[in-house]
Amino acid sequence: MGYELNKKLAELIPYEPISGEYKIRLDANESCYNLSDEITEEIADRMKRLSFNRYPDPYASNAVKAFAEFYGIDESLVTAGNGSDELISVISSCFLEKGDTAVTLAPDFTMYAFYGSLYELNVEFFGKNDDLTIDVDALIEFCKAKKAKALIFSNPCNPTSLGISKNEVQRIISSLECLIILDEAYMDFWTESLISDIQKYDNCIILKTCSKAVGLAAVRLGFAVAGKTITTALKAAKSPYNTDSISQMIGEVIFSHKDYLDNRIAEIINNTQGLYKEIIDLQEEFSLFEKVYETKTNFVFIKTSYEDRIFDKLLKNSIAIRKFKGFLRITSGTADENRELISVLRNILADIKTGG
Repeated sequence: MGYELNKKLAELIPYEPISGEYKIRLDANESCYNLSDEITEEIADRMKRLSFNRYPDPYASNAVKAFAEFYGIDESLVTAGNGSDELISVISSCFLEKGDTAVTLAPDFTMYAFYGSLYELNVEFFGKNDDLTIDVDALIEFCKAKKAKALIFSNPCNPTSLGISKNEVQRIISSLECLIILDEAYMDFWTESLISDIQKYDNCIILKTCSKAVGLAAVRLGFAVAGKTITTALKAAKSPYNTDSISQMIGEVIFSHKDYLDNRIAEIINNTQGLYKEIIDLQEEFSLFEKVYETKTNFVFIKTSYEDRIFDKLLKNSIAIRKFKGFLRITSGTADENRELISVLRNILADIKTGG
């Protein structure tokens, strides 16, 4: 009898993002802006001086220092990872043990539950309200009732685009003794970050990505921010050379350009708010969206029963967005990309409205 995969692997289905070439990509919540010529030239110059025959710095010290200076925090509290996904994986596999209960929210980023299941945790889902807001008191009681060893959620949330205030997050952390993993992947687009207060809590890890506001989706680099005890454990648990020298150098370069990043983030926020208002106008014109959620992120989330038709028709017009059952998620593009999207979307909605 030949080798057989264990059940948890045999039942896994590979993640398949939208493939193919599309004129406008608004499906993955990436930054719509590539790096400036000035920064890419600096990276190219630095690349020439890398020692490709040497292992990378195991602690990504220069990238961590630049990241910490950008956010105004103590670099000793920061751990670099091969993207946030690797950090979620390390936390799930090392800070929790088989059979431990991990709570996540529904809906939220699906990789939290994926890694929990992969490492044989008992994953419990706390359902959000019908309007996709979070009942914080009920969440706290749910975690206590389930004897949760960890709670992981995104704030602001992917995919809902909504968030809860800093005070509410602090209340969650202070009310629970379990580990809190707070994913602030989209917090650069909002004002309720807890990152500057992390030393107040011994049970919290904040995750930060470079794939959204920073514009480094092609570079797998993420960071975990936590108190010294957790940070020491994270650095011990991760692979010794988990981030390569190229990613470290690129992260160091871009985080040293604070004005550039601040301006890019401001542009993305402005574009997103403009897109949100345009979609609200389309709802008022055609009444084919049940709800357009007020965004705290770089995307707009829409509740609609026409998700399949809109998604397919946009693809035929070489515009890719993200589809969920009963919902659409549209990443903000550049001003020009958003204008083209709205123009095409208006035609699609008019066609649906008239029975096309």
